[in-house]
Parts: sequence; C-alpha cells; structure tokens
Amino acid sequence: MADDLLPPTLQNILAQQSLKWIFCGGKGGVGKTTTSCSLAIQLAACRDSVLLISTDPAHNLSDAFGQKFSKEATKVTGFDNLFAMEIDPTSSLQEMIEQSDQNGGGAMGGMMQDLAFAIPGVDEAMGFAEIMKHVKSMEYSVIVFDTAPTGHTLRFLSFPAVLEKALGKISSLGSRFGPMISQMSSMMGAPVGDQQDMFAKLDSMRAIITEVNNQFKDPDKTTFVCVCISEFLSLYETERLVQELTTYEIDTHNIVVNQLLFPGKESNCQHCNVRHAMQQKYLREAHELYDEFFHIVQLPLLTEEVRGPEKLREFSKMLIEPYQPPV
Repeated sequence: MADDLLPPTLQNILAQQSLKWIFCGGKGGVGKTTTSCSLAIQLAACRDSVLLISTDPAHNLSDAFGQKFSKEATKVTGFDNLFAMEIDPTSSLQEMIEQSDQNGGGAMGGMMQDLAFAIPGVDEAMGFAEIMKHVKSMEYSVIVFDTAPTGHTLRFLSFPAVLEKALGKISSLGSRFGPMISQMSSMMGAPVGDQQDMFAKLDSMRAIITEVNNQFKDPDKTTFVCVCISEFLSLYETERLVQELTTYEIDTHNIVVNQLLFPGKESNCQHCNVRHAMQQKYLREAHELYDEFFHIVQLPLLTEEVRGPEKLREFSKMLIEPYQPPV
C-alpha cells in the first residue's frame, strides 16, 4: 500500500508549468508564510518570474525575508526573478473611493458608494478586484498567494462570485438609470461624463473578475496548498478548507504538515515524547483521510526561526526532498 502513496513533496507543483495561481492557506500560526515563501523560492528556480503576494493584513512577508515590502511589487534581495508585495484588500476600496471623490464624483460618488456597501462582502471583494486588475497588468509566470487565516481565505475565494453578481446588478442599474443619473449629476454640478466612466470601469472590472473566476476553477491554472500542524483543531480546519475548496471548484491536492517533532530514540524529554506520540496519531489520521488524492509533505519543527533569504532557501529544499529525521 505504501508504494501507492503519492510522493510526499511539492515537486508536482514545480512540474506543472501551466499553473498561474497558487494559494497557500490554513489556520493562523501553522507556518503558511514560511511555506509560501519557500515554495516561491523553489518556483523561482524553474520559472521565468514569480510574484509572491500577501493578502494577510498581518503582512509577514517583510518579517520572513527581513526586507520591507509594500503594495508595489519589489524584487526580493538575493533573487533575480522573485518579487513580493503586501496588500490589504480592504484599504484598496477606500483608496478607490477617495480617488473618485478627488475626480469630482461628489454626491453621485457617495450614492454609488452607499449602493456598493449595501452588498454583503463587497468592500473586501472590490479590494480583491483592484488586486486582480493590478496583478493582471503585470507579466509573471506564476503568482503565489500567502493568504490570511482560513476564514478570510474562504471569503477571499468567494469574492469573484460575489463581485460578478454585484457588478452585474450595478451595471444593469447603470444601463437602466444612466440617463437619469447623468441628468441628476449635471443638476448637482458634477461632470456628466463621470458616471459613464464609472460604469465603464465597473464593466471592465467585471470582465477581469469573470476571467479570474474561470481561471481559479481551472485545475491546470490554479491549485491550493493546505498548510496545517498535526493537532486536532488544525486537522479539522484543514478538512473544512478542503470541503469548501471543493464547493468553490478549486483544485487542491497538496497538504503540508508543519512543525513535526522527531525526538531521538535515546531522548528522555517526556514533553517531546508525549507531543511526538500525539502528532503521530493525527498524522496517521491525515494519511487515512487524504492518502489517496493528496501529496502529504512533512516538515520538522526547527530549533530556530526560519527568517532571511538563506534560511528560507535551505528550508525550501525540504518541500522537494522529503525530510529524513535523525535516527
């Protein structure tokens, strides 16, 4: 049976050259950022250009690489073709609104803003649309997302559907009430063309979102790497994530189990041995659940933090060569 197991590495992701979007997600504190940085480093060795994006408001990429990143793509020190950026999806919408106000949107801009905010989840979804617009204008072979903890990630992945619906409603309103809005705009002293521009912008955004939505559902272009630790709550959260991804029709066939303890045979540390036994129990459960369809990668708990390009580069090797615990 052991021979039938899928290889316990992420080599399958490196080998799949058609992949464009790779998400890394899981519960908070399980090592998502370390995993996504390590995967991006390995991808940089076999792809033309890699963009690593953090959508977690905590923004740990800067800490992981020891280099300050912003919402503009910045080259990672020590790499020629690896870039990183940190974006807060909610702040993107605020910027968009402020920009519309500066452009003389005024009262009508306010009305559109109220209309937009009336749609549940639209603030973050609009931020997501801005990210996608930004990302699509840049040419990268592959984009790796270091996502926020599970709940936020699932919302993030449902945004294309939310947005398509919302923008569809707003566009249809635009075509039905466009002339009336133009009249009201001119009465209020706002430039008449502004509203048409806004509806045109929404339409082009909708086209991008539809395209991204289709790409997310295409297993040749998108995959999701679940990161967890070998504990009950984390395993439970992973199962929930796998079920949700299936609902959204997003491919997932890799699980990274992080922070595993491997005490030596002679170890007399009771704490280590008890935790090792507990981790092995949940690891067996993970194999029972996922062996057939998932590559299960096991990573050790290290004695020091994985920070800085060199340590990340070293750590990343364990994603493609299975870790061998000391005997």
